[in-house]
Amino acid sequence: MSKRRDVPGIRPYGGPAGGWGALKATAQAVRQQMDRIEAPIVLLRTNQPTGFDCPGCAWPDKEHRSTFQFCENGAKAVTWEATTKRVTPEFFEKNTVSSLLRLSDFELEGMGRLTHPMAYDRATDTFRAVSWDQAFERIGAVLRGLSSPDQVEFYTSGRASNEAAYLFQLYAREFGTNNFPDCSNMCHEPTSVGLPRSIGIGKGTVSLADFEETELIISIGHNPGTNHPRMMGTLHEAARRKVPIIVFNPLRERALERFADPQNLIEMATYGSTPIASSYLQVRAGGDAAALKGIMKALLDMEAETGGVLDRDFIAAHTEGFDALAADLLATQWPDIEKESGLARADLEGVAHAYARSKATIVTYGMGITQHNTGTANVRLIADLLLMRGNFGKPGAGICPLRGHSNVQGNRTVGITEKPSGEFLARIEDVFGFSPPHAHGHDAVKAMQAMIDGSAKALICLGGNFAVALPDPELSFPAMGMLDLSVHVGTKLNRSHLLVAKETFLLPCLGRTELDMQESGAQSVTVEDSMSMVHASAGKLKPASEHLRSEPAIVAGMASATLPDSKVAWLDLVADYDRIRGLIERTVPGFDGYNARIRVPGGFRLPLPPTERKWETPSGKAVFSVFRGLRESYDAWDDDVLRLVTIRSHDQYNTTIYAMDDRYRGVFGRRDILFMNAADLAARGLEHGDLVDIETISADRALRLPGITVVEYDIARGSAAAYYPEANVLVPLDYIDEDSGTPSYKSIPVRVLRSRADRPEREAA
Repeated sequence: MSKRRDVPGIRPYGGPAGGWGALKATAQAVRQQMDRIEAPIVLLRTNQPTGFDCPGCAWPDKEHRSTFQFCENGAKAVTWEATTKRVTPEFFEKNTVSSLLRLSDFELEGMGRLTHPMAYDRATDTFRAVSWDQAFERIGAVLRGLSSPDQVEFYTSGRASNEAAYLFQLYAREFGTNNFPDCSNMCHEPTSVGLPRSIGIGKGTVSLADFEETELIISIGHNPGTNHPRMMGTLHEAARRKVPIIVFNPLRERALERFADPQNLIEMATYGSTPIASSYLQVRAGGDAAALKGIMKALLDMEAETGGVLDRDFIAAHTEGFDALAADLLATQWPDIEKESGLARADLEGVAHAYARSKATIVTYGMGITQHNTGTANVRLIADLLLMRGNFGKPGAGICPLRGHSNVQGNRTVGITEKPSGEFLARIEDVFGFSPPHAHGHDAVKAMQAMIDGSAKALICLGGNFAVALPDPELSFPAMGMLDLSVHVGTKLNRSHLLVAKETFLLPCLGRTELDMQESGAQSVTVEDSMSMVHASAGKLKPASEHLRSEPAIVAGMASATLPDSKVAWLDLVADYDRIRGLIERTVPGFDGYNARIRVPGGFRLPLPPTERKWETPSGKAVFSVFRGLRESYDAWDDDVLRLVTIRSHDQYNTTIYAMDDRYRGVFGRRDILFMNAADLAARGLEHGDLVDIETISADRALRLPGITVVEYDIARGSAAAYYPEANVLVPLDYIDEDSGTPSYKSIPVRVLRSRADRPEREAA
């Protein structure tokens, strides 16, 4: 172990995930943001049949409902949205955009809710209040004045409802483009691309009921305690039933080690907790493909020795390509697997034996799998592993991609995609009477590249923090200022709003918690969770301002002003959201009886053919893949190069930072941290608490993050971790998975050097 010294803001956290620490943090969030009398009522409506869907993660709601259906981070998301703080026109009069840009992202969003539509005034460098009609008319005029519809990028955040997202894609397609950069492009696009090639659909195949019947859970590349925290209740229940949970993760994450359920009276009264992981394998960052191939190679060896390990009947009846997979695995050598994965052969063989014993296995995975140069191929490897033992189409088994935001999957289902199918476009034309474009449009990275090269002229953002979420702010931030027009629909101020174009509009919208009144009365919207359940969400709070409009109403207002000869009755649709859902039913398969079915508590599940062992692939069978080699990166690196993983803190959701703490990792009041293995520190002559500079290994240009405090942490050798989005400065914009376009945030090749700022101090000492 390297010598430890006290470092400001760094101290061990001894408690489990959840428990009293979570309750304390929830109470603190309520105290800082909300009316204390109103808060309990609002929180108790979260994820309930007659309430609103949490604006946080996409984990499904329990059918057997408990007293409360929210977690610590869900409570933070709700209180963050339902805050009593306001950002008014008077605020903008007193604060120039230049001065606001000097604030941190945490400070910007912490100012509170936007209350009025605003337009940027370049003469004063401030935002000024405008009427909704003025904003819509000017947006429409600028868009109509462009030389091509493909000069506009239509960005969608994952928290937009099905109704808003459907209108948004309809608006863009009638305007004439398939440019749909969205947040999925930056996280689970490899799932959307890879799984259809393997099993015929780009979604997970399990339900909550499957977790109650499974015999084994393999968890790869995700931290549920922070990023999908309501999943912890499901894992907690499985662990208490003695279901083995095998974890692959470079970092030791507290939630995957032990968890105390705040609704478990015994655990709370005794300060106890439940161990979660039965085995915790600290795979090297970027070593997941090697680990998966090692498990599958071990299965083949076991099959050769004893037989009865593979589901030969399933493979013969339902799949193709197995022989090519087997040949590749047999040619792959164990020393290479061990080196690339950072794991011992015996450990991977142990996983294979556990998998072979299980009659029903679920594999869960997150962005630790998808955000690599080989993200799509990584996803397909997980499908291969499950196919080898027939773990599709039976209770307790299947694949479970962990989507982040609460409706990111629903957005894709209702048409937010830059690569629409011909069938979907034909239905749009048949129902609406216009010919939508067929050429593939831009994903998030291509949209930013178009902004950089000047071919994109306008950006319309339905929520989100587009520039901050993307890699490479050195290129991305200035490109926002080169646009003719940027429009941001949102609830709170963020940095992307301040990267102003020639003309910029901020359009404040209702949040999930707020009452949405339209001409026909109070409205509900719908969302799709990670398990393809579609259900209603209806807020009850008084809106933060009388000037707010709903996301569907804002989209309809822009579309009506942009398309004066539109085939769509935009304003009539917004008068009653049932009308929007009626159109979704006519154009998107699986939504039969949409309006009636969402009025049933819990909603309904969309069709998932693999659960019936039906495969909507060209051959009609599930398809095994071949992952060539073992590397998840394009380049081979020297031994002194680390693979940097960007991570979220526990007080964070996507780019939104609720506070400056990361409790479970022992970080308080700061984010300028690099987590490293003790042996990697020693090899570089570094100590816990030193200041370091991080440099990306790039042939194109130098990318550097200086003056970061390095912290000794239990992380796999050869790996390092730093916070997102601060570490995005180290991610080249074109460092992506070529199949899906997803940036490789999870395996950035870096060197860590003693900081130039630290050297004089150490020499003097």
